[in-house]
Amino acid sequence: MKVDVLLGLQWGDEGKGKVVDVLTPEYDVIARFQGGPNAGHTLEFDGIKHVLHTIPSGIFHNNKENVVGNGVVIDPIIFIKEIDALKKMGLNINERLAISRKAHLILPTHRLLDAASEQAKGKQKIGSTLKGIGPTYMDKTGRNGLRVGDVETTDFHKKYEQLRDKHLQILAQYDFEYDLKEMEEEWLNCMETFKQFRLIDSEHFINQARKENQKVLAEGAQGTLLDIDFGSYPFVTSSNTITAGACTGLGVAPNQIGEVFGIFKAYCTRVGSGPFPTELHDEIGEEIRKAGNEFGATTGRPRRCGWIDLPALKYAIMINGVTQLIMTKADVLSEFENIKVCTAYKHKGEIIDYLPFDVLDEEIEPIYEEVTGWKEDLTGLSSIEQIPVELNNYIQYLEDKLETPITIVSVGPDRKQTLIRKSEWSKA
Repeated sequence: MKVDVLLGLQWGDEGKGKVVDVLTPEYDVIARFQGGPNAGHTLEFDGIKHVLHTIPSGIFHNNKENVVGNGVVIDPIIFIKEIDALKKMGLNINERLAISRKAHLILPTHRLLDAASEQAKGKQKIGSTLKGIGPTYMDKTGRNGLRVGDVETTDFHKKYEQLRDKHLQILAQYDFEYDLKEMEEEWLNCMETFKQFRLIDSEHFINQARKENQKVLAEGAQGTLLDIDFGSYPFVTSSNTITAGACTGLGVAPNQIGEVFGIFKAYCTRVGSGPFPTELHDEIGEEIRKAGNEFGATTGRPRRCGWIDLPALKYAIMINGVTQLIMTKADVLSEFENIKVCTAYKHKGEIIDYLPFDVLDEEIEPIYEEVTGWKEDLTGLSSIEQIPVELNNYIQYLEDKLETPITIVSVGPDRKQTLIRKSEWSKA
């Protein structure tokens, strides 16, 4: 049985958590493969909203295994808080959750390094969530990192202190004030609790599940355009958010990847700094933000909003090998008579339909086509047959441009507000 992958195609916040929750009944194992608590996966059901940062989005379903893979970085403090919130709901976490021994740990000093570095950048800030993600991945690639499995060794505290002291030497180079004592005490207490969880060699676990014909869904975090290699560098995250990241983040061979579900919003958003060719700096952008409640699930920061960007989406579909598209937040665009779609860019006097090497807003002018909006509330719909003809036209228009079928349409935040669609798209 091959491993299916679900990931975001834009700058994150596409609605991955909700869609994983909806798809979980079809799978046996849900496995996060990269990122850390800089992610915020929002799920809503029974009138309650839940935000997960590290734990896979299948956790609310009985008899499903949820795995935090080796490609994830974990802050024990944030992780334990997530666990405590889930336990208050009566969930038996130990039955549902396993953690890779090879996942790396975020230390308190990683968070301090993140904040000090971002402060030093001044106006050149990249918009870090200040969760210590970047410094942790730097230690991982620098072969200095502390891993989850280290907590089972007798010299764990020695390893921790060596890495902490290295960080303190680096922090001394910054004009940055901090108080480590309280952060460190809380972190070490959480590590003691951490030992109670089910720690596994996740690459063996995932591949054994696959061999036993269990269905595995790899859950990505952030979005393709934040990928460390293929995103809008340097305004990116510190991990590979694309399909290839599922291979390295779970130990799955490339030839064992099955379906690739690519999620995108019916428009486009971004949190933090970095290029955004279709960003709207007017009342329309503000209207989208208000209608879509576009505020970061992790940071609370208002998201930048703009029209959908097809050159960027085509790029994301290409490098991920997307086989099925999932469109979210179609209900937000019910506000508009007409909807704009960016189909190409004017770049240095040339018309192009792809992302150039350096995506600088001042050098890119989006070229738009306009389609008719649906001006109809979608949130009460229960089947795809009920959607307005204008929305169906929009979906078919996007399929033709993107050359990939759209099989799910989300019309609201609740898991019930999800419409399954049989696509008629096919290449000519």
